[in-house]
Formats: sequence, structure tokens, C-alpha cells
Amino acid sequence: MKIAYLVGSLAADSINRALSEALVELAPEGVELIEAPIKDLPLFNRDLESDFPPAAAKLKEILSEADGVIFVSPEHNRSYTPAMHNAVDWSSRPAGNWTLSGKPIATIGASQSSVATALGQKMLRSSLDFFNPKIMGQPEGYISAKASGLLDDRKVTDEGTRAFLQRWLDAFVEFVKENS
Repeated sequence: MKIAYLVGSLAADSINRALSEALVELAPEGVELIEAPIKDLPLFNRDLESDFPPAAAKLKEILSEADGVIFVSPEHNRSYTPAMHNAVDWSSRPAGNWTLSGKPIATIGASQSSVATALGQKMLRSSLDFFNPKIMGQPEGYISAKASGLLDDRKVTDEGTRAFLQRWLDAFVEFVKENS
């Protein structure tokens, strides 16, 4: 099984990038997690569709070939990041060619905030819903960067958090199997 993931932060030292790396480490046997990079995507502009940017074509290729997709994103101003929004826009182009349509997806994120990424994920799911994917509702993945160890070490050092992430990822793998 191939699962693509997008990291909504462009920062090299992002705690959400570290969270995605933890998920890659926890992938069960037979499951490959592959990043769908978004940092080189140009800002969406329909004028660019006639000469589709290579970074956007690569994003669509990875998402199309994946059995499921995980969106790993911080929260910005009570929403998801502009970089993630841009990636979602490119995934839906050209018009009517929705790469995420019918695809099993899940959202997860880490934050220093006490509400983690709950509001950002809600907004992201709401936007994604337009494309008719199959969205995993439970378990939800709101990770405290401080409690998990991500804030200090950029690694998930807390065993309780690691166990939760394993359960979360296992649940998503089952969700993909049931919805592919």
C-alpha cells in the first residue's frame, strides 16, 4: 500500500515535518509513506495551467498513484497554511480533474498551542470535502508539540504519543483498505 503525505509547513525545522517523519518510521510492514512535496509549487494562477508547472504535475502524479493521502499541517490564524491551500488548489486542476476525488484521506497536525491544530484541520477538511474524498473522521490527530517531544527534540520521544500515532496510522491504513 502506498500512502502519500503533504506537509503544510515549508520550514525545514517544522514540527509538522518532524511529525511526518515519525509517521514514516511507524508505517506498518507493507505500507510505504511517500511525501508529495509542495515547497516548489508556484502560487496557483490559472494562467499557468496551459503550461502546467512540473512541480504541480509531480504533486498530481504522486497523489493519483497513492492509495490514500495524509495532510500533516500546522494551524495558521485558525485555519490551515497558505502552502497547503496552494497544494489543494493545484491538486484540483485542470478544472474538473480532482485528484482527491474518492480518495481516502486523513488530517493530522502538531502545534505549540493548547488547542493544537483542531480548528485548522476542521477548515482543511471542509475545503477538501468539496472534492468528494473519503475523509477519516476518527481518530482525530491533534498533537501537542511540547508533550510529544517534538518541540524540544524534533522527535516524538513521549511513549504515549508514539503509541497514539501508531494507533492513528493503523486506523488510517484500515480506513484506506476499506475505502479503496
